[in-house]
Amino acid sequence: MAPKSVDKASLSMIKKAAADDVTTVWDRLAAQKPQCGFGKLGICCRNCNMGPCRIDPFGNGPQEGVCGATADTIVARNVLRAIASGAASHSDHGRGIAMTLYHAAKGEAKDYPIKDTSKLKAIAAELGIAVDDRKTEDIALEVAKQLLEEFGCLKGRLDFTNRVPAKRRELWAKLGITPRGIDQEVIESMHRTHIGVDNDYASLLLQGMRTALSDGWGGSTIATELSDVLFGTPQPVKGQSNLGVLREDQVNIVLHGHEPTLSDVIVAAARDPELVELAKSKGAAGINVCGMCCTGNEILMRHGVPVAGNFLQQELAIVTGAVEAMIVDIQCIMPALPQVAKCYHTKIISTSPKAKFPGAEHMEFNEHNAMEVAKDIVRAAVENFPNRRPEKVNIPSEKMEYMAGFSAEAILAALGGSLDPLVDAIKAGSIKGIAAIVGCNNPKYTQDRSHLNYTRRLLKEDVLVVATGCAAIACGKDGLLRPEAAAEAGHGLRAVCESLGIPPVLHMGSCVDISRILFVASAIANTLNVDISDLPVVAAAPEWMSEKAVSIGVYAVASGIFTILGTVPPVLGSKKVTELLTKGAEDMVGAAFAIEEDPEKAADLALKHIAKKRAALGLS
Repeated sequence: MAPKSVDKASLSMIKKAAADDVTTVWDRLAAQKPQCGFGKLGICCRNCNMGPCRIDPFGNGPQEGVCGATADTIVARNVLRAIASGAASHSDHGRGIAMTLYHAAKGEAKDYPIKDTSKLKAIAAELGIAVDDRKTEDIALEVAKQLLEEFGCLKGRLDFTNRVPAKRRELWAKLGITPRGIDQEVIESMHRTHIGVDNDYASLLLQGMRTALSDGWGGSTIATELSDVLFGTPQPVKGQSNLGVLREDQVNIVLHGHEPTLSDVIVAAARDPELVELAKSKGAAGINVCGMCCTGNEILMRHGVPVAGNFLQQELAIVTGAVEAMIVDIQCIMPALPQVAKCYHTKIISTSPKAKFPGAEHMEFNEHNAMEVAKDIVRAAVENFPNRRPEKVNIPSEKMEYMAGFSAEAILAALGGSLDPLVDAIKAGSIKGIAAIVGCNNPKYTQDRSHLNYTRRLLKEDVLVVATGCAAIACGKDGLLRPEAAAEAGHGLRAVCESLGIPPVLHMGSCVDISRILFVASAIANTLNVDISDLPVVAAAPEWMSEKAVSIGVYAVASGIFTILGTVPPVLGSKKVTELLTKGAEDMVGAAFAIEEDPEKAADLALKHIAKKRAALGLS
């Protein structure tokens, strides 16, 4: 049996959970086995009440649903619905950030000052909004209004697609997949998958590409760019990661979820002198705020706040017995958390009107009274400190230094304000290519192993790795986000990293910040006057599990980036859908998916692709 994790801190807490009689995600996975074979192949349908229907993969039973839908139709519909959900999740996050900017500009969200006016003005100019001799608030209000219109726009395509190379935009137009309004694409996808609408698998998957592109070049881009405006554009910052960042002598608050509107203001609230004194009066030495998952990435990128772990460590942080409160908002939050917390003193505090958790305490948060609510939340955590049970506390010693904060702007600054040095290094072969490693953890696979093995193999072959989300945290915990990790890279990449003082893996942010990777790829393509699909660039999601990851993968492929999936998607029940995604898409959009569970073999695929693209560009 494969180990549950490569991370010693996680393994020690898994063992402690068993001793404490706490059920974790790995136990729940074991209880589900054997998992439904029809579901794993994607050949079950519940889209109407004549079902559920399933297709016999061996050809001995039904080959169509009650309505006549074939395996190809059912699998394609299921994929499109997953894309729509993933795109909706990222894009609703983006809408929330845009609404916060809107209210801040109107003076209705006093706790959100605009921190990057230069970026605000740059975005305004890109959108055709006048900036000269205008108040910052007036510019911000117009930017917010124009980007909020992207969700239901009437002009035919999203504004940020102007960043895409002209060749790629022409291809999208030819295929009919230019992303229009964000909400329009999600709603049309749900409509198409209703019984009796779109039955053609290729048509369904093309709509999937258009919907995913509305996420990557729409909702996620809006979330990333406006978060930078409101909270500051990330610059290189140092900090620590893994469960060892929890403090036995302090009030530990873990921020888990995705929205920086909550986490950013709680970081500030926890530094309030009155609350720090309250903590000391309760017997604590202070207040220790840590991140988890993508909220952790948001605040480590901007504030150097320690990150306690990635997706599969959310329960394990509670199992340490040292967490006074885990504050959650949206996405990737396990419903099991309140049940795990019952075994300890930890409070689970939910904050979003969109995400309620039975057993959690709900303290609703909004931008109009942000600091007031944030202080109430921190106070609740502080007052819980005396309830900690010392005999239950066991904090792993593992923690690791990291360097994060590599926004596109930070990368440009490190290169002296131009991409030319990076392009020159790629041309010379010092850097053979760029690999994006993104995505979640999945308990069906050893935690972090695929992320790390894949990454290390590419580094040895002089491939620069850029990372986001839980994959970036995995690299951080294992030391790959330190400049010293350049020693693990090939000679060419090592020399580049040492000359710039950067790690060989660049942490670019949370899962919505994969849009930053798109920006850099587009900028390189425009510099070389080629399409994105011509670049020696690959993407991989070695341990993905969420519908957001489906949307991410599809918009990467539709943008021209070869993408490797390390966990098997539920598509194998349709040969035609599998064929289109892994081969046919190459002819359509110049990129396709590969599915490879073995990280070493996945790295071989990535290196082969990079070599092919270098040869096509005439690079040695």
